[in-house]
Amino acid sequence: MAASFPLPVTQDLFALRAKLQELLQFLRKALSISNAHTVDFYTESVWEQLIDLRPDTVLGVLRKSVAEAEARPLEARLLAEAETQSGITNFPKIFCETSQKLVSVEAFALAVRYYSVQNLGICTPFEQLRTALQGSQKQRTGENVKPDEFMNLKKSHEVQAMSELVSSIADYYGIKQVIDLGSGKGYLSSFLSLKYGLKVYGIDSSNTNTHGAEERNRKLKKHWKVYHTRSKLDANGLALKMTKERKVQDEIKYKVDIEGICNSSSANQEKMSTSDFLPDFSNSVIPNIRTQMENLHVYSHQEENLCFENAFSLTDLLPANAIEPALFQTPKTKMSETNKERRKHISKSSELNIYSPLTSVITADSQLQDIIKDLEDCLMVGLHTCGDLAPNTLRIFTAKSEIKGVCSVGCCYHLLSEEFENPHKESTQEKWGFPMCQYLKEERWCCGRNARMSACLALERVAVGQGLPTESLFYRAVLQDIIKECYGITKCDRHVGKIYSKSSSFPDYVRKSLKKLGLDESKLPEKVIMDYYEKYKPRMNELEAFNMLKVVLAPCIEALILLDRLCYLKEQEDIAWVALVKLFDPVKSPRCYAIIALKKQQ
Repeated sequence: MAASFPLPVTQDLFALRAKLQELLQFLRKALSISNAHTVDFYTESVWEQLIDLRPDTVLGVLRKSVAEAEARPLEARLLAEAETQSGITNFPKIFCETSQKLVSVEAFALAVRYYSVQNLGICTPFEQLRTALQGSQKQRTGENVKPDEFMNLKKSHEVQAMSELVSSIADYYGIKQVIDLGSGKGYLSSFLSLKYGLKVYGIDSSNTNTHGAEERNRKLKKHWKVYHTRSKLDANGLALKMTKERKVQDEIKYKVDIEGICNSSSANQEKMSTSDFLPDFSNSVIPNIRTQMENLHVYSHQEENLCFENAFSLTDLLPANAIEPALFQTPKTKMSETNKERRKHISKSSELNIYSPLTSVITADSQLQDIIKDLEDCLMVGLHTCGDLAPNTLRIFTAKSEIKGVCSVGCCYHLLSEEFENPHKESTQEKWGFPMCQYLKEERWCCGRNARMSACLALERVAVGQGLPTESLFYRAVLQDIIKECYGITKCDRHVGKIYSKSSSFPDYVRKSLKKLGLDESKLPEKVIMDYYEKYKPRMNELEAFNMLKVVLAPCIEALILLDRLCYLKEQEDIAWVALVKLFDPVKSPRCYAIIALKKQQ
């Protein structure tokens, strides 16, 4: 176990539930915005039903809010607002009490910022956790590795940050085995194995991913060998350069010593023979050489790839009878044997530090010992575990005594199963993706698929000015009105898909979409299609403003899902520490929050 500091203090279950209750109070009013589907925006008159403001007003305030969020911290302003109770929890000023329509976009914008994960005060700073886990130790080997050469920048950023954290937790517990659920292409698993020397089992439900991960791991190992070879060549070059410089310095020193001796008094020179001055020489120069050799010997143990077996050409500078026979031969022999033993040790340890891709569908009831035969005390990790796999990862962690810690980054919230989404529909499912904690179960809380889908929207796209795909949404919403009025279809189970990017114009989009939906596009003249386009084009800003409302509300939905998981873990008795950590840069990786939990040490 690594020398470590106390883990950071986190909020207890009572405090987390209080945050949860506040958030629910806001979402009970705001969730209707997230649950509205933009496909039905015009057919269901969504703007008129939910918003009592002009579209340009909404757009102006939201854009200003985003600019303010980038310019200055929110905390000071929120404290002032909270003291006067004028815009945070005074919900009638955000929504009309009778119509439930949005009436104050300023208060709405402030509230969604307040109830985002970052501003709720439920995150533990990553630096605090890293310091606690690593103590005064430095990061381990592999600083010369450049994973962005065989991963994209986003994946490289995620893998490096998460692998460092996981390896620190492994050191903290003295654990060598890691289970990577939803391992996919195996990037994280391979990195943990190759760089940090951990024995990793990557489990993925896709057999294709498993075979691909095996091939990718083989290629990564080749990259690793190339890096180590380069390092060895660079280190040997440095060693030879150091040796040559030392040789020149010692040659000069030797000549100076000899000249000093030869320039002594004539009488002493006549009396002095070679055998007379060699003892003094041996007492000065030879011990110095021996010290240099010992330093080189020690240094070779510190730097794995350095080779000093040719570093002792200083023997050429000394008279033959001035050399102690064993002085240069024995250390060289010992060093060679030591290096051989070290190479055997490294080879042996490399065989143990393996990555094994496995194919299996993981549920909350999965028996890991049936999948991993040598299961031992281990950590469980998941990088962007999709849908129900994230909550199932936490359930497996709480149920299996061998799993001492978990680090989970979830994604694809829209694929979560919700227990109370269809209360009248019979189901045999016992464990659901949402909710997990007792409080939300008692509340029978349901987000809805559209709200969960909106939670996947990246607020950072607005912050960095990349804009929103308004025109594609507009095309789809107008198409829905055409389908309803011209074909008499109000609900369609089939999806249009990504036709917008393949279309040259709105009429082209409509015809391709109708054909894909199995509808006769020939009965619809182009003039009729363009009439619909011209009818709704002036209202395009309504759709843009409404979609921006959904985007800025997205972090609140994500906060609800993450708080649910935090509370669930806090409810378990044998878990010693639980935290939510902002692990990644949100601009590079919008799903940046990791849930980390550690069990009590035995």
